[in-house]
Amino acid sequence: MTVTMLGGPPGAAAAPADPRPGAATPLPPAVTAAADSATGTAAAPLPGGSAAGDVRVLVFHDSGGQPSARTTAGIEALEEIGHQGPAEERFAVDATDDPSVFTTQKLRQYNAVVFLSTPGDILDNAQEDGFRAYVESGGGFLGVHDAARTEPDSSWFTGLIGTRPAGEGSAGVQRATVETGDRDHPATAGLPQEWSRKDHWLTWQPNPSGEVHTVARVRERTYDPGAGALGWDHPVSWCRDYRGGRSFYTGMGGTAAAFAEERLRTHLRGALLWTTRLARADCRATITANYEATRVTEPNTPGQADRIGEPHGLVTAEDGRVFHIGRGGGTGGDPVVTDWNDPDIGLGMGTVHVWDPRTGESRLAGVVEVFGNKGGGGELVKNEEGLLGIELDPDFAENGWIYLHYTPHSEIDRENHLAQRRVSRFTLDHATNRFDPDSEKVLLSWEVQIHSCCHAGGGMAWDSSENLYIATGDTNSSQFSGGYSGNNPEPAFRGVSFADARRTSGNTNNLNGKILRIHPEDDGTYTIPEGNLFTGEEEGGGKARPEIYVMGVRNPSRISVDRETDTLYAGWVGPDAGAPSPVWGPAKYDTFAAITEAGNQGWPYCMGNKQPYRDRNLPDPSQPLGWYDCDDLRNESPHNDGLVNIPPARSNTIWYSPQGGAPDFPRDGDGIPSYKVEESRYLLPWLKGGSQAAMNGPVYRHDAGGDSAVKWPEYWDGKWFVGDFYDGEQPRHAVALDPDTADKGGLPVHAESLDGIIPAGQGGIRNLMDWKFGPDGALYVLDYGRGFFTSTDESALWRVTYRGGPPTPLPGDLVTRDAAAGDGSDR
Repeated sequence: MTVTMLGGPPGAAAAPADPRPGAATPLPPAVTAAADSATGTAAAPLPGGSAAGDVRVLVFHDSGGQPSARTTAGIEALEEIGHQGPAEERFAVDATDDPSVFTTQKLRQYNAVVFLSTPGDILDNAQEDGFRAYVESGGGFLGVHDAARTEPDSSWFTGLIGTRPAGEGSAGVQRATVETGDRDHPATAGLPQEWSRKDHWLTWQPNPSGEVHTVARVRERTYDPGAGALGWDHPVSWCRDYRGGRSFYTGMGGTAAAFAEERLRTHLRGALLWTTRLARADCRATITANYEATRVTEPNTPGQADRIGEPHGLVTAEDGRVFHIGRGGGTGGDPVVTDWNDPDIGLGMGTVHVWDPRTGESRLAGVVEVFGNKGGGGELVKNEEGLLGIELDPDFAENGWIYLHYTPHSEIDRENHLAQRRVSRFTLDHATNRFDPDSEKVLLSWEVQIHSCCHAGGGMAWDSSENLYIATGDTNSSQFSGGYSGNNPEPAFRGVSFADARRTSGNTNNLNGKILRIHPEDDGTYTIPEGNLFTGEEEGGGKARPEIYVMGVRNPSRISVDRETDTLYAGWVGPDAGAPSPVWGPAKYDTFAAITEAGNQGWPYCMGNKQPYRDRNLPDPSQPLGWYDCDDLRNESPHNDGLVNIPPARSNTIWYSPQGGAPDFPRDGDGIPSYKVEESRYLLPWLKGGSQAAMNGPVYRHDAGGDSAVKWPEYWDGKWFVGDFYDGEQPRHAVALDPDTADKGGLPVHAESLDGIIPAGQGGIRNLMDWKFGPDGALYVLDYGRGFFTSTDESALWRVTYRGGPPTPLPGDLVTRDAAAGDGSDR
């Protein structure tokens, strides 16, 4: 992909050199003659029409005697699938082992050419030139299995395939799981998300991901890949628009028996629908060069927070403006105030900024005084409070209401080291892009301890019923538990525990460590939607807060709601233990969850797929007690003022540790995992941790009717974006869930790396703080900067746009008359 860094407005996405890339357009006569000069032939136009038999496919296969059983089975399968489906999608098949057919004149009789069982150097220079001219004039190509070994010394053919096999591949024929990443391409649209089959599996050098569009992968952990294993990202079928033509390759079909499989036949038929121009498909969506990331904000003026502040969240408006906030941690040179009697202790300036696409500039919209500047007294040596979240009212265009989640400095209790967190509504003047601090209406306020860092949470989101979700952290210290459960009841300040998350996340009567759900009313109050976790009347009342939708989360900085399904997506940072402990429980798990109903996500009792921690309590919290029962939880903390019997923990969707993604362990007869690293298995090998801080992202929804030239393509529609603050081996992926298991904590069935699209490393987005799609379909990303509790020159808002063009072939280039006469919309 292209990375540019501009301080002013981003330029329009660069148009492709060919305004109709990949269009299957017959060459003009003069160009045709030039292309055929190597063969001395005159070319005919590519075939068209819509009657059955007008579309023709050439199958080229191994020569030198009797065709192999695999070749015979492949030809028979292709002939049979050519007669399947509606009449307008059928095609005739010719098969040959004679390379003399590779002249432009002869090839132009065919809509697509299939290479089947064609390893080795089989074409002379003139024949390769003829085939090249055919492809570059709009012809289609389908390569099957060892077609990837054809013309091994030809760089052009390597480009047509996309890569080359590395070694011999797997030892023999093995059963493996294929996962379908592209559910829209005709080659995979009719296939399950996961399917098991036997084949001879090839591996690749180099891995073509990012250079081609992968439609299916083989899951290496389901078979022995042998030498040259690629890991979790092992493409098996892919496509690309290649120099005017269409190229599709599949590594499947390595045995004769494979061609009898209905699913493989469906796969091949769909590939030929695209390569023959009978159907359209997007084969550009995951090619990294088709994306451009542009920095759209300047650094702050030295000593000020005027352009970006300390980045902490963003939201996009329907008119394209991007509202982004600064937490209020000050600049690197600000003093750390530790005297609680000092009126400026913790005083920070939470900033709201507006980036306007019309001007390409970000301006300060307003400031709120927050308790959030770094430093403090006692154990408070850092501070995560401040301006934590922003949302716009569903009717923002009319009323100008913005909602801020923050910790006002004016409300801190210096004696008891407490503060009042709140969600307030302010009114913004659209004409000036400024909000009036005096317009504040406090919707909701609750107590947080500020004696000891950390875990403030902060994200907010709306559902389709205009309910507002508010993510809150457990306000707990990361110390005093060895990095495990965070359930130590002993340390406290003036009776308020700051290391026992059972007081907060596990407490039904406390709004910290939760995701709240309320319905804001026009008068500045709120009501409680039906379906929250508690009514407030449990055990006669006073033991549970009705605002709670989800309990048992640790530090959910970012949440999102897919308004098409009203599924809540959340991610939160885990504790600090670097490895699992057979005494105390799992290592730090950063977590993502797809949530369809109210419930308990487990912290501080259980994590991952209901992996329990060890209990601890007074009089000696250093001594382990029994394991928590994730299905029958009791809050027996001396600091609990809520229900003792609390909702059971449920499995989370994604979790990862320094050892890898979704660690799991053998369990004993009581269901307790061994927590031994050597016995672990990793259910999501595409994930890796270390220094880690989960940053939940959005679910992309493609606007097919919109006219934006930069919107991300439909391929990403419905995929959930999950990422991490850090840019090392941590996740930046778009994942797909199985709708039959997603509401039960089912694991993702597919993940697509975003590392090549959202640039990492020096000069890129190194510390991902928030990311959301705008109404233009572009992705807006906040880079925190470098370091912690400050802002740096790298702090920025970025815009990631798509410039790959529409699916191919274009409607007018389709073979069928009905499609060619259509209105230009995708099929």
